Order: sequence, then C-alpha cells, then structure tokens
Amino acid sequence: MKRGTGKKRPKKARPMIPIYLDQAATSFPKPPAVAEAMHKALTESAASPGRSAHRFSLSAARVIFEARELAARLFSVQDSSRIAFTANVTQALNMALLGLLGPRDHVLTTGLEHNSVMRPLRWLAERRGVEVTVVECSAGGPANPADFARLKTSRTRLAVVNHASNVTGVIQPLVEIKAALGEIPMIVDAAQTAGALPMSADGTGADVLAFTGHKALYGPTGTGGLWVSPDLEIEPIFHGGTGSRSEHETQPDFMPDRLEAGTPNTIGLAGLAAGLDFVLTTGVETIRDREKRLTALFLQGLASVPGLTVYGPPDPDSRVAVVSLNLEGWSPSDLARSLERDFGIMTRAGLHCAPRAHRTIGTFPRGAVRFSFGFFNTPEEIDAALEALTRLSRQA
Repeated sequence: MKRGTGKKRPKKARPMIPIYLDQAATSFPKPPAVAEAMHKALTESAASPGRSAHRFSLSAARVIFEARELAARLFSVQDSSRIAFTANVTQALNMALLGLLGPRDHVLTTGLEHNSVMRPLRWLAERRGVEVTVVECSAGGPANPADFARLKTSRTRLAVVNHASNVTGVIQPLVEIKAALGEIPMIVDAAQTAGALPMSADGTGADVLAFTGHKALYGPTGTGGLWVSPDLEIEPIFHGGTGSRSEHETQPDFMPDRLEAGTPNTIGLAGLAAGLDFVLTTGVETIRDREKRLTALFLQGLASVPGLTVYGPPDPDSRVAVVSLNLEGWSPSDLARSLERDFGIMTRAGLHCAPRAHRTIGTFPRGAVRFSFGFFNTPEEIDAALEALTRLSRQA
C-alpha cells in the first residue's frame, strides 16, 4: 500500500484462543509432569528394562514398576503383576478377546460398543466360528442386565461391555450385569472411565479390565493395559522376549510377562506414571465432580438452543463427560468445521469409531458432533460452546 492514498490497512483478525472439547479422543492439555517425566526417562535412562544388569536398564525397569504400582493403586488391585501394559486399550481388548474365545464359543456384548470390541468379535465370528449376540440398548440408556441372563447359553464363554459409551456417555450397570452373568467372565472396556470414575477392578464385576493411558489417565498415546483377575488366564497372542526365563523358547506362564512380549514403551510408561500420579493426587472423586458439573452446565444450556437433538441420558450422574448432538440444518461435519473455524472450538464429528452405537441411537450413517470435557476445561469454555451453538442455530 502506497503512502498518501488515504486508505487504511485492514485490521488482522485476532487469533482465537482454542477451546479443546475432544477429551474423549485424547486428553489435552496434559499435566506438565507428564512431559517432564518422559523427557527425564528419554535422557537419563532410555535403556531396555529388565534386559541387562547395568544401572540404565535397572532405572528403566523401575519406571515401569512404578507405573504398574500406580495403576494398581488406581484400580485397588493388591497384586500389580496382574496388570499387563499394552500400546492402547484396543490392543488390550484384542489380547483378551482373542486369548479367551475359541471355536464355537458364544459371547455377549452390547449395542453401544466401540469398534475396538466389535471388529475383533466380527473377525472371531468369521475365522473361529464364534457366535456373537448383541444385547440391544435403548437410544438414551444402558443395557438391561436381565437381557444378559435371558440371552446367555451353555456355550457362553464371555461377555464384553464398555463401562461408558464414547458416543452417548451412558454408564453401564456393570455390577448388575455381572450378577446376571453369574460365573461367565466379563471384560470391561474402561477406555472412557479409567481415571474419570471412581472404581476398583473387582468392584466393577470385571474379570478383565482394559484401559488406555491417553484419555482420562492424562498419559501419552501409545500406552494402555489390562488387569486380569487371578482366577483367569489369557492365552498370549504375542510371543517373544521378556527378559525373563530366557533359557526357554516358550512364553513365560506368569503375569505380567505372559502378556508382555517385546521391549515395552518405557518412555510412554514414564509419562503414564506421571499421569496416574496426577489422577491419584488430585483424586478421582474430585475429577469426577468437576467433569459432572461441566456436563450439567452444558446439558442445561443446550435446552435453550433451538433445533438440537441431544443423545444419551439427561442426568449427569448417569453419564461421563461426553455429549453427542445434531443441529437441524447442519451436517455433523459442517457443524464441527464451523465450530473450529469460526469459534476456535474443537470437537469430533462422525461415527466415533462406533457404528453400532450410532445404529442404536439412530444416527447411522450420518453420525453426530461430540463434545467431551476433562478436568482442565472451564465453565467459561462451556459458555463459549453454548453461545456458538446458539449463533449457529440461527444460521441454519
């Protein structure tokens, strides 16, 4: 622009402060101690744990032991060796399902499961002849425990249930479902609840509890695990080095080595340990109370936004901090795009890797827009999201 033209240079738009409401996918931000712990492990003891006797290897082994002990504390587990670490909850669920189900076995699951359950079950049905029965749920509520009692057979080997839906947020009545199952083992997918809901592993009725590190445990991606009841043994689907019983060419038969073949993610588990410590120090009850208040504030505000369809139970006590919705006149993808582009609000649109859940609530194949909250979100961010939805509802 030349001088003297009398024209003013247009003002640049102020950058929007991002509002991250996609905590059900991966929590953000992480407590600062997580990055610090990973940096320390990477620069001070990035060796193979349990594979050597030198101090770097021993230091790495202590990192993993600490993470295991902290996970045991969180889940009220007496024997931390019953916890095996994995790359994520999907790997943990695959290990449990493929390691427990054989040809012609029967398994029960629900209509709100994630593909981390449904895809291995469909594979087992095709390749091993496993019979899969889906216990249907109402659009806004949990499964009925009586349906598990009614649908189990003499060939029912297993049930697998998510603790809370990643689409509707509804919390399943695990204790009642386990009572209906009787002696049939139950796998609990705690992807959305580990760190977000107070729980003990056996107090949920679980025989296997699968969890991930990168959501409400505030750890990095690439971390997760499963707790296995002392009354149950899972056949390993991975075999390899463990640093123990190296004189044998067969996988060790004791936990956690039985399920932990290969060099573990020591750096990631250092971060997970810091995340677990944050959760334990803060208190799961405190985290749950904060997330429940944010969810209640959001649900109350949504009631005054015209054209919305909100999925899941209306009572915040019955759900985790996950709310999916659709706005009349908007596709989920366009709504999510406008929320970020025009308001700086990050959500997740689509089927959320849970097509069965979307069939249950009647949003398949369109999907929905999911808002999910965590401990570091604020009431002001909830207000901003409500204001954005109100303004967009007027543009439909």
